[in-house]
Amino acid sequence: MVLSKSFPLCIRRTWLSQWHMLPSRSFKSSALVRNLTAEELEILKDPRERDEADVVIVGGGPAGLSAAIRLKQLEQERGQEIRVVLLEKAADIGNHILSGAVLEPRALDELLPDWRSEPPSPLTPVSSSKMRFLTKKYSIPLPEPPQMHNHGNYIVSLSEVTKWLARKAEDLGVEIYPGFSVNELLYDYSGAVTGVATNDMGMSKAGIPKHGFERGMEFKARATLLAEGCHGSLTKGVIKKFNLRRDSDVQTYGLGIKEVWEVPEEDWKDGEVIHTMGWPLTKNLYGGGFMYHFSERLVSVGLVVGLDYANPYVSPFREFQRMKHHPVFANVLKNGKCISYGARALNEGGLQSVPKLIFPGGALIGCSAGFVNVPKIKGTHTAMKTGMLAAESAYDAITSNTTNDSAIALYDYQANFEKSWVYQELDEVRNIRPSFHNPLGMYGGVMYAGIDTMLLKGRVPFTLHHKTTDAAATKPASMFKPIEYPKPDGKLSFDILTSVARTGTMHDEDEPVHLQVKDWDAHTTASYPKFKGVENKFCPAGVYEYVEDATKPEGVRFQINSQNCIHCKTCDIKVPTQDINWVCPEGGDGPKYMLT
Repeated sequence: MVLSKSFPLCIRRTWLSQWHMLPSRSFKSSALVRNLTAEELEILKDPRERDEADVVIVGGGPAGLSAAIRLKQLEQERGQEIRVVLLEKAADIGNHILSGAVLEPRALDELLPDWRSEPPSPLTPVSSSKMRFLTKKYSIPLPEPPQMHNHGNYIVSLSEVTKWLARKAEDLGVEIYPGFSVNELLYDYSGAVTGVATNDMGMSKAGIPKHGFERGMEFKARATLLAEGCHGSLTKGVIKKFNLRRDSDVQTYGLGIKEVWEVPEEDWKDGEVIHTMGWPLTKNLYGGGFMYHFSERLVSVGLVVGLDYANPYVSPFREFQRMKHHPVFANVLKNGKCISYGARALNEGGLQSVPKLIFPGGALIGCSAGFVNVPKIKGTHTAMKTGMLAAESAYDAITSNTTNDSAIALYDYQANFEKSWVYQELDEVRNIRPSFHNPLGMYGGVMYAGIDTMLLKGRVPFTLHHKTTDAAATKPASMFKPIEYPKPDGKLSFDILTSVARTGTMHDEDEPVHLQVKDWDAHTTASYPKFKGVENKFCPAGVYEYVEDATKPEGVRFQINSQNCIHCKTCDIKVPTQDINWVCPEGGDGPKYMLT
């Protein structure tokens, strides 16, 4: 076998990463060696180090940390020690966490019953909760559905909550390693997952090791829990490999865009929660806004836009900037200062879009599977509970398995989820999000949602389904008129690069591009004439551009500014051509969110 330099880089690197596992006698005189550069030969001499754990958790969000804590609690309760390793791609726990967030403490009460004696900060009890329907100038009060009642809930910074959970986990003996990206699962001869391999560090954009290059590390595990959040890279792979979506609907998503503002005392209302529907979104664009007053004179303001929209000219970022000029928001923000910005995709499919949760050697937990209660606008409590359920199943399987198999099955997790309050909660609201797929759009959905939440509570003999992916929902630009968005004023609304600067995002410019497009020219030919730069419109970070270039057949050149990427995953979800593959960049890269 000759590894020609004409082979794609991904194939060359795959061979190189497996070199140390192959019998050297088969290759000593192979022509393979003659086609390698000196740098690549150095890789062959430096095989990945290996470590072993009982459970490896990928992702340091609420689900992953809750699973880790529960595993160590069971160790204390039952006396059999297990090793738990948690890997997080952000430089520090919480740096990549973004949510509203109003926290329902149900799962936290179960996990850490005395948490209020030493709570995370900031923590603001909800004092009032309102729902408004917006026209361009006016605000119409609406009755809050039962799911949105927030008595007993707390406004939090979810990034700070995860930092707090991480300290609790470390106190119990969990090994937490931030700054470790993972793009590779390890498999045994039977096809079961037996752990993960972390990314190499210090690779150039051309795929050549730079000064200070370090090989990734293998973590072998008897159970691997994927807690990557919405649309995780490894999760995509295991869902496809093990056909975990065979009995479920496609997943559908929303894009949440958020800012944190510091406002004067007279404009701040401690603990107030406001949710909005309507303007600036049209009847065919699902979504809504929010504004939460918390901590000391801080306000979270944001907009969630369903990614199943048809019009490729829609820009969720610009819809959000426009929304802040409505008096409901402007009267609070006009004398304030924006201190943080972020965006993240979230699951909206509900119960019918939850895939099978277990695979040989591991399981999906939290938003990797998609447990967001969309009508409630909350998913932290459900994510935490599923992490706890998976932890209990993993601990039982590990401690009861006397054969010392390299990979275990977590059968109890699937069954226990289906008996849990998470399943019941999602079952009650399963029809609300798909009810917005009707000829009346938002108005028809609101009418059905009102009847279902107030009277039926999901007790109907049918389940509405999501019939198409968000990517396939996008229609040709020829069917729509371009949208003329107002220019930002620099006070309430901002341009996209100013906003990205507030995320603290950093990527090494000389590292492999983590937004993988096999053929940029082919992508341009397939996408631009039909969708007129939809990538530039849906991206909330200015990553994608079409630059005028007379030398190209379409008159434009596709450009990826990957250093701007804030890891929202929208491109992988929404691009109609489905040829953008988001993978983890080097560990530690990406946003550094504050108070989000």
